[in-house]
Amino acid sequence: LALGRPALSGAQATEGAAAAPHRRFEYKYSFKGPHLVQADGTVPFWVHTGNAIPSADQIRITTSLKSQKGSVWTKNKSIFEYWEVEVTFRVTGRGRIGADGLAIWFTEEQGLEGPVFGAADKWNGVGIFFDSFDNDGKKNNPGVIVVGNNGKLLYDHQNDGSTQALASCQRDFRNKPYPVRVKITYYQKTLTVLINNGFTPDKEDYEFCAKVEDMVLPSQGYFGISAATGGLADDHDVLSFLTFQLTEPGKEAPTPDAEIPQKDKEKYQEEFEHFQQELDKKKEEFQREHPDVQGQPGKLFELFFNDAFETVSDRELRQIFEGQNRIHLEIKQLNRQLDMILDEQRKYVSAVTEEIAKRGAGIPGQQGQVSQQEIEMVVKTQEEVIRQVKEIRNSVTEALRSISGAQHPGSAGVYETTQHFNDIKEHLHVVKRDIEHLVQRNMPSSEKQKCPELPPFPSCLSTVHFFIFVAVQTVLFIGYVMYR
Repeated sequence: LALGRPALSGAQATEGAAAAPHRRFEYKYSFKGPHLVQADGTVPFWVHTGNAIPSADQIRITTSLKSQKGSVWTKNKSIFEYWEVEVTFRVTGRGRIGADGLAIWFTEEQGLEGPVFGAADKWNGVGIFFDSFDNDGKKNNPGVIVVGNNGKLLYDHQNDGSTQALASCQRDFRNKPYPVRVKITYYQKTLTVLINNGFTPDKEDYEFCAKVEDMVLPSQGYFGISAATGGLADDHDVLSFLTFQLTEPGKEAPTPDAEIPQKDKEKYQEEFEHFQQELDKKKEEFQREHPDVQGQPGKLFELFFNDAFETVSDRELRQIFEGQNRIHLEIKQLNRQLDMILDEQRKYVSAVTEEIAKRGAGIPGQQGQVSQQEIEMVVKTQEEVIRQVKEIRNSVTEALRSISGAQHPGSAGVYETTQHFNDIKEHLHVVKRDIEHLVQRNMPSSEKQKCPELPPFPSCLSTVHFFIFVAVQTVLFIGYVMYR
């Protein structure tokens, strides 16, 4: 008997594994980032209402403002009997407590807007409520509540739905380091709620929250998620909503044709025929425009490929042409800058020469001779600079002319021109420094600049005033802390 027990346990495990339902992902009832929103701001297969704001990686159902309501719902009803949804969301706020909460729905009709966490009341189906605010004062919030409705009951908001709850658990889902994950399974008339509190990055770290047996839900319905704020406010962000169809073992899943209603099938068939006619017209027009490629699909593909893509040689030629254009523009700009420098240099040399000649004429003796020698040296240096600038200008003009007719970029010429230009700039700085030194030496002592006198310093703060200021600041700080 002892040897037979392990074999029996293994058989039971195999039977339990075989009884697990088959899961199939339903993309028309799901959304997940990134690239969640289309160009027109809508979410594929979903509709959002109220204050909901879709973005690239999430849907913000409500912002942290007072009296906000929002929701998102599937556009089409589900046509499968059993299902499982995995929802990832964040509820964040600055306060210690938040309001009002978030709800996940499966209802016979869309509850686009209403008083129950942003959705309509008197729903036919089930709502899983993540209630943040303690309305009844029992200190059992934040909590998760499962509430069913047959389309006739009003939600007991003042008592947090405790009089109508089919199952509940107390979980804090606000301001968690990781997104909170919820897995809701409806299989063989049993609803199970598992929750990941968001303390760890492990996506499969679920804990049991609630279970409702013998629960009858509509065979077809809409999935939705809504949220609302009141006097207090939180950000309610939904990162993903993944829906799976559950099929019993041994039972074949419905074929894709069976999942599409007859009215939609007729509409899709009409659209397909319309597109087929348009395609035939395009083919006829193309054959009339290109009679030489009829009956040659390889040539047709080659023609399309050549029009749509560029070859390696074409790409190299395009890059060379773009490089030549950039070099051409750079040399033009350099030529204009050299012209400006040459004009400024001429004006500067003439002005400095006249000023130093005037000052040197009134200084007798050896000092005047030294000044005259220095002036001659400066003038010769300036003439040499002007001559070099003229040579560089001529070389730049020749390079520009050669680049215009060349078929390859001349990067070496540009580099040499840049080097010459940097040498001229350094030489001009040296000349300017020498001229300023000469002007300072030849300036009379009476005309030399003197440092300005500093204004008198203001009187310092007295000790009494300082202590009074510190005391006032301390009182204000303590009052602010007590107020917070």
